[in-house]
Amino acid sequence: MRSGDGDGHDLTEETTYERVRAAQSMSRRDLMRFSATAGLGAAGFGTAALGTAFAAAPAAAAATGIVKPLPAELFIPQGTNAETRWEAMSGQGYVTPVDRFFVRNHVSTPLIDARTWRLKLWGTGLHGSPAEDRPVEFSYEDLLGLRAESLTAFIECTGNGRSFYTSQQGQQVSGTPWKLGGVGVAHWRGVRLATVLERAGLTRRAVDILPRGLDADYVDKGENLGRVRRPLPIAKALKDVLLAYEMNGAPLPPDHGFPVRLVVPSWVGIASVKWLGDIQVADEPLFSPWNTRYYRLFGPGYPPEGSAPLTRMNVKSAFELPWDATLPAGRRHVLHGRSWSGNGRVRRTDVSVDGGRTWHRTRLNDVHANPRGWVRWEFPWRPHAPGRYELLARATDETGASQPATAPHNTLGYLFGAVVRHPVTIA
Repeated sequence: MRSGDGDGHDLTEETTYERVRAAQSMSRRDLMRFSATAGLGAAGFGTAALGTAFAAAPAAAAATGIVKPLPAELFIPQGTNAETRWEAMSGQGYVTPVDRFFVRNHVSTPLIDARTWRLKLWGTGLHGSPAEDRPVEFSYEDLLGLRAESLTAFIECTGNGRSFYTSQQGQQVSGTPWKLGGVGVAHWRGVRLATVLERAGLTRRAVDILPRGLDADYVDKGENLGRVRRPLPIAKALKDVLLAYEMNGAPLPPDHGFPVRLVVPSWVGIASVKWLGDIQVADEPLFSPWNTRYYRLFGPGYPPEGSAPLTRMNVKSAFELPWDATLPAGRRHVLHGRSWSGNGRVRRTDVSVDGGRTWHRTRLNDVHANPRGWVRWEFPWRPHAPGRYELLARATDETGASQPATAPHNTLGYLFGAVVRHPVTIA
């Protein structure tokens, strides 16, 4: 089921989101229907250490603002971000281990004490319209006392693959030059956002929510844009969004949102706000730089104000190989990789070992593919001779969407979904 406004509109569709949300109205019946059909698995949660203490960041982290170690064999440093090396996923299980999960930060990772942390909800979309200085509050213990739910889902930076606009298509873009390592899948556990919104007094007039993080203000070219925040339509908020306090069976690490973050399945990573501090709930559309200045498509073919705010991620595939890998000649290799899509389950992935001239279907290792995660695949390959090769992987999801040969250009380099040409040398 897809989120809607009660009249058949799909608010996860970029082309309808902005048009519909201003007129959106959510009834109590709709609320209960979305809560009942969200498809999240219920799970219990034991006692957590509210005063979790994290060691001070090592000196090497001073330049990045990232707390966890970033060994060179696991990560590619990208300023305040850290990109996962795909070869680091070789031999791993379905989920991305925390020690190699990518980091996307606008500023330094904050260290927050869960004992004093509060989630504050306020705005005209709640009964009584509580003001920002007199919000409805939930403590960490309050959330732990609510029914715990879990889901397995990927989170992906919207600019994942951005560097290929330049290296493959010769087009200039701005932003962090990610290859394909700005994505990870984790087991998330927490409380359904719909539960907290209802307890806070959600009204049928609510249209948008505006989650805001507790990281420091973001300054872009000398302009202070405030703390990271991005509107989310109430229909999506009530469908399958999680207030997560656990990642892969343990409390969230600082770099991944401790004490509580949003997990917005299948949507652009910016929607999954980390270090959540407050949520404005409004009876009118809300705006921030993160849905007006950023996370829209700009450039030729788009209006001056850009496209509608970006929502779902697109289809991608990656090989579990080093970039420009060297493999031994005269032997059989089993190529491994993963494919994922914001549209739902990946149904097939095809591989080319000759630069795209011929294609071969891979074996999918996750028969019951997770619609919010990825599918692992493999393909046996015996190179006919030493030399340079380009390996290509092309996924197709359950909607029929497949990776194209080229991606439509946009100046901020979002949503690169074309087939990536992965170079290897057989020697």
